[in-house]
Amino acid sequence: MSSNAPVPNTLFIQVTGAGNPDVDGLFVPSTAPSATSESGTTSSLGYWNGKMAWDRADGKCERSPALSYSNSYTSWRICRLDGHLAYDITSEDALPPCGREWHVYKKGVAPAPKLVIHHFDPREPLPEPNVFFVLGGPGSGKGTMCSLAATQLGWTHLSTGDLLRAERKLGGETAATIERYISAGELVPNEITVTLLKQAMDNAMRLQGKTNFLLDGFPRSLDNMDGWYQVFGNTAELPTMLHFECPYAELEKRILGRAKYSGRSDDNAESMKLRFDTFKAKTLPTLDLFRSQSKVVEVDASQKREAVYALLKESLKAYTDPELAAQPLTEESEMLLGLRPYPKRDHKTTGSMA
Repeated sequence: MSSNAPVPNTLFIQVTGAGNPDVDGLFVPSTAPSATSESGTTSSLGYWNGKMAWDRADGKCERSPALSYSNSYTSWRICRLDGHLAYDITSEDALPPCGREWHVYKKGVAPAPKLVIHHFDPREPLPEPNVFFVLGGPGSGKGTMCSLAATQLGWTHLSTGDLLRAERKLGGETAATIERYISAGELVPNEITVTLLKQAMDNAMRLQGKTNFLLDGFPRSLDNMDGWYQVFGNTAELPTMLHFECPYAELEKRILGRAKYSGRSDDNAESMKLRFDTFKAKTLPTLDLFRSQSKVVEVDASQKREAVYALLKESLKAYTDPELAAQPLTEESEMLLGLRPYPKRDHKTTGSMA
């Protein structure tokens, strides 16, 4: 393939909500042979008018591609089984817009459909994720380092604490349970934590094409591992664990320092002590299990952030895209490392050693 050739179309699109069986369904990368469009553009496999294109998965549509872009009308279009256009949306986006309302064309019906782009075929099982567990006492900086890996190295950072707090904020049926456990500095029940992690990982893989994950704050107990095996199977290889080690006095100093601006209900001396006692009682036995199988990478988190990040980057090197690893630090990464100040408006919400 020449350097000027388009990247292969490997995306799948789910169309729903139109109430039109001629349109709703799965669309797969187009296999239409090379042809010249109405604007005079010669297509290539999986493309039409210079943008990716799709056919219906059932192959019944008379027009191929069935979902494509029109240069003449500067719009994305979806057609019915008989080939007539049903929906369109004015846009120059590289991909069909997913967050805007489509226009009902002559052969369409209201309401307009909703589109979801998948990076993996939704008819097939998702690939096995590449997972690193990340543990450390409260205030050890693991959250900041995971954010750096996401910002700078392309990894997906999933914080069990963030997922639980977000679920609590939604006010669902588990919100009160989550609030009670977090405020008491105790571990949220296993079925809630593991379910939220699985949902977040599946969404990141399907909708973003991500397969590299840092699970921040998991597993916090041997019970969490039981939940992990229930979801991923007892034969799954044990992930590597990154353990951010830091003396208690330094952890306490960091937590009480960030309490001034974090707004978190558990950033206080009493909750700090409870969280650390829980960490020692329930999480350290989990560390011992991983150590017994030589699956722990120890990270001295009492060092300066740049030194800690260097250790993290080296630990993830074998799984990180070399181009991402070689790129200069982004502004966000420099702020996370404390090399440049955060804008005043963001100071209260970012940049702490979590």
